[in-house]
Amino acid sequence: MTMTGRCLCGAVRFEADGVPHEVGACHCDMCRRWTGGPNFAVEAEAVRFEGAQNIGRYCSSAWAERGFCKVCGANLFYRLIDTGRYFLAPGTFDDQSGFKMTTEVFIDEKPGYYTFADETSKMTGAEVFAKYAPKQDG
Repeated sequence: MTMTGRCLCGAVRFEADGVPHEVGACHCDMCRRWTGGPNFAVEAEAVRFEGAQNIGRYCSSAWAERGFCKVCGANLFYRLIDTGRYFLAPGTFDDQSGFKMTTEVFIDEKPGYYTFADETSKMTGAEVFAKYAPKQDG
């Protein structure tokens, strides 16, 4: 299934394939600084952008970059550099009706001033790195 979306001003539009409708929330310090709260994300198998010249990219670590609209500043995605996997901001999709929050990561960094009602799978930062971090040779 292909889904469409855009930034706040419309300077960046996208089509995303293979969107599972499962929303994850990241509570790490970096995501909270980037979004002003938890970072919500939906993984996509493939993404095609229109207005790509308006996308700013910030390498926030050795393994990931964050994308935003250079015109309106809207957060668009988190992308793993090694695999090219995109995690898109669910609020940028035109149709958000089928989304359900299923996962929370870096739960050990979540501040106490908010809590979600949905039952979710939860992982600490150590568990996330153990499962997803690129393996080092040596």
